[in-house]
Amino acid sequence: MSKVAHPLTGLISAPYTAFHADGSLNLAAIEKQAASFVANGIAGVFICGTTGEGVSMTVAERMQVAKHWQQVAAGTPLRIIVHAGHTALGDARALAAHAEKIGAGGVGCLAPFFFKPASAGDLALFCAEVASAAPALPFYYYQIPSMTGVSLPAADFLRAAAPLIPNLAGVKFTFENLMDFAECLRLDGGHYDIVFGRDEILVAGLSLGARGAIGSTYNFMAPIFQEIMAAFANGDLAKAQERQAAANAIIHIFARYGGLSAGKAIMRILGLDCGPTRLPLRTLGDVQQARLRAELEPAGFFDFCSRV
Repeated sequence: MSKVAHPLTGLISAPYTAFHADGSLNLAAIEKQAASFVANGIAGVFICGTTGEGVSMTVAERMQVAKHWQQVAAGTPLRIIVHAGHTALGDARALAAHAEKIGAGGVGCLAPFFFKPASAGDLALFCAEVASAAPALPFYYYQIPSMTGVSLPAADFLRAAAPLIPNLAGVKFTFENLMDFAECLRLDGGHYDIVFGRDEILVAGLSLGARGAIGSTYNFMAPIFQEIMAAFANGDLAKAQERQAAANAIIHIFARYGGLSAGKAIMRILGLDCGPTRLPLRTLGDVQQARLRAELEPAGFFDFCSRV
């Protein structure tokens, strides 16, 4: 079995979906987001996932966002991976088919999170239906138990899915089970592309063999994570660990304000306004945003934040 032809390597951002104040899509913001990613060496984007509030958007909205990202990214190094996960299989298939139609570089899908699969086999059957709607695209299972409540081992999923999904590329692995992550990397002689999804422990993922990482903090902290990747590649584990600790000090601060809401507030602070979060998430008010900024400054955030 040959390895995935075009694995996801380097830093891949999970971009925020920009909304106007009234909650409608702000597609015009995508051009500035894409330019920021290119300027900061980001290799691709995973759109309409958790950070992109995909499950809070309609299918039509998600298709609009995907199409606009694909158009904006044309002629840039950015590879567009479209998250098609949905609780309704028909909608997930429609999103996957649309991703292939617009020429995206891949499609991802999380586990259904209301009626949940009871086994890796059931999960594989669901994902096989989604993947078959975009047979020309690499398919990635999106493992994120903190949001779906589905903690079936990703390695078991890969074993069950292999005979069912011809375009199975790998896993977006957003979980702390590093034993499972390592097993996925080794499975079938390293055939699968296992992309690390926990920014806070990127060094651990790299030490086990990760070559690519998808994360939300790469929207505004790409430079320090690029330093981590470079230091590790150069064999300087001490520097990689030190930069990871510095990044985590920032993450500890904004996590207290609500990760996704705080992330959008940081984007406003940096001058790339992605608007409010959708209910039930609360958007940070001016007072909270000012407090957040006051905490970020002495922690050194503005010394290594992304260029936007």
